Amino acid sequence: MRYWGCCLTLFGSIAQTTAHNSSYFNPVLAGWHSDPSCTVVDDTFYCVTSTFISFPGLPIYASKDLVDWKLVSHAWNRESQLPGASWGTPDQQNGMYAATIRHHDGEFFVICQYLNAPEGNIGVIFKSLDPYSNVAWSDPVRFKPSNIDPDLFWDDDGKVYSVMAGITLQEIDLETGDLSQPPLSVWNGTGGTYPEGPHLYKKDDWYYLMIAEGGTELNHSITIARSRNINGPYDSYVNNPILTARGTDDYFQTVGHGDLFQDQEGNWWGMCLSTRSGPDWSIYPMGREAVLFPATWNKDEWPILQRVKGKMNGWRLPPRNRDIPGTGPFNDDPDRYEFRLNSTIPPNLVYWRVPRQDTITTSNNGLRIVPSRSNLTGVIAASNSEADLSLSGRRGLSFIGRRQTHTIFDASVDLSFSPKEIDQEAGVTMFLTQFNHVDLGLVLLQNDDTAKPSLFLRFRAVSGGSTVDYLLTRLPDHWGNGSLRLEIQAHNTTHFTFSAMPSSEPHNRITVGAASGSLLSGNTGPFTGSLVGMFATCNGAGNNNTCPDGGNAYFQNWEYTGIAQYISNETAILL
Repeated sequence: MRYWGCCLTLFGSIAQTTAHNSSYFNPVLAGWHSDPSCTVVDDTFYCVTSTFISFPGLPIYASKDLVDWKLVSHAWNRESQLPGASWGTPDQQNGMYAATIRHHDGEFFVICQYLNAPEGNIGVIFKSLDPYSNVAWSDPVRFKPSNIDPDLFWDDDGKVYSVMAGITLQEIDLETGDLSQPPLSVWNGTGGTYPEGPHLYKKDDWYYLMIAEGGTELNHSITIARSRNINGPYDSYVNNPILTARGTDDYFQTVGHGDLFQDQEGNWWGMCLSTRSGPDWSIYPMGREAVLFPATWNKDEWPILQRVKGKMNGWRLPPRNRDIPGTGPFNDDPDRYEFRLNSTIPPNLVYWRVPRQDTITTSNNGLRIVPSRSNLTGVIAASNSEADLSLSGRRGLSFIGRRQTHTIFDASVDLSFSPKEIDQEAGVTMFLTQFNHVDLGLVLLQNDDTAKPSLFLRFRAVSGGSTVDYLLTRLPDHWGNGSLRLEIQAHNTTHFTFSAMPSSEPHNRITVGAASGSLLSGNTGPFTGSLVGMFATCNGAGNNNTCPDGGNAYFQNWEYTGIAQYISNETAILL
């Protein structure tokens, strides 16, 4: 591993350990991993992050060394846990907001709010005795939240509390979801906008209330208050905020919404979100990522949180150890998926809303994607009729993808596709939301030069729901009827290129188009980050939820390889 940039320095390990401290690189959970919350059980750390309307949601990551994080399950992993919620959610940034994960008396708890379901906002508490199993996560105990970002806290007398944005405190019954009424307002922060993301801790007979303030953009920060009584009053720390990047030229911006925990040696650490954008805040396609920082928290004193940088020096890290149960990948691992018949869908691949049943399955020919009437953008539904909803994408897009987890990467997949009807299309995409994405598809279109339809490579960039770039390239006749390899590459920090070639002749490449990473930064997806994925659509043909026959697409040999990770504007780490 080495620096890539002005300094080409060789490193043998991402974490160099000395007698008293360690160095490591942020982000430790690269790619879209916003609002991290973490807990520690024995020698293992567990974190959960926000997922909004992507599914499965609320990923659980486990690590023994704070550097290598393995995806071990999703707390929300089946439609039956919240039937109808996904398809009834209208907006791109609704769904599962910031969760809290905690462990108590041998059981794991993930508490969250699902925003804007058909019946309104739903508070959910998922429970599990085995965080390495999707099946072990319970159907949720529901509650009526007073606000977003619920926390869980067990006091010494056995009472359980939830603190929510606002900042309000209530007792909560973990079996029924009942909340004490009315919510008790305990602190309103230091005057920053959107006091939210609260976490309550008890230390040295003090109750500490740590929150996020300033919104999730460049004014984001972490502030803290404390009280001798859980009900307050809470006194604000005079040196707030205790962590922020606002007003700096740091590469890691939007720092905030954090959680604190201790390692096995008693050292304090924290995880929070950050955006690798620099203060210009214009190109950051991976969105809000999870970063790790050391904390010093002496008796009766306020915690001191180390400023977030690309290269960090802090407490001595636990020894590197990837011995984590479960079949999921580590977040930094490459993908090599053949999608064999009866194989399971890899857990790091996610959908945009719950997919229609049997839309995306493994087969003898690879990953079969049955097209959706909606393309990746869809149209705004004019009513709640099935016809309108199917065209909006709210009945499940025929899309699957993985987080972009590296600044520089190569992704490719082989596509077998023989469309029968005009505008049947399948391909690859860089996807932020339905209104911001860049696609390369193989599509059947009427050819102006002949009476017969022809296959074209269609490059399309969509921003704010409008097409801003559109290119058509007729598929070369000499490529024949074999499978096509489609490729997405990020060779620099600013642009993505989209290419195609015969799978059997990868040297015979055509670069079809390129797009700026600014199209996939913020915009209609300020809370999310880019997904690298595959799709199939009939672009509105057919009826209700059904496309005309003949548009199924088959994907084989999916590969995603991280090449480099930028830790500053000038410096990257070669992987």
